[in-house]
Amino acid sequence: MSLTTSNKFGKISISDEAVQVVASHAASECYGVVDLVSRRFSDNIGRLFNKNSNGKGVTVQTVDNLIYVEVFVILKVGVNIEAVKKSLADAVKFSVETFTGMRVRRVHVNVVGIRL
Repeated sequence: MSLTTSNKFGKISISDEAVQVVASHAASECYGVVDLVSRRFSDNIGRLFNKNSNGKGVTVQTVDNLIYVEVFVILKVGVNIEAVKKSLADAVKFSVETFTGMRVRRVHVNVVGIRL
């Protein structure tokens, strides 16, 4: 599915994959994040065959032009988990809203593990 909006310049459509790439990039640059983890089996098989995984660790759903983002991360040992989750959610929300010009309804951060 894709996001669509209209303005004085015309109709704009943005694919969910493009939003995934933006959210994944924003999440990977946050302090305390070691890695993004794919939660789908098909993505793991794709990594075995060196498939490009730009949107790794992020799922995006759009309902009534509202964006729901879910992020799966591994955090660094010794960081405050709640503070990193809040910072990560805010950074992803800001990046996606800036990129799309639309509202992000929710960013849900799942901490899958902790690594050195």
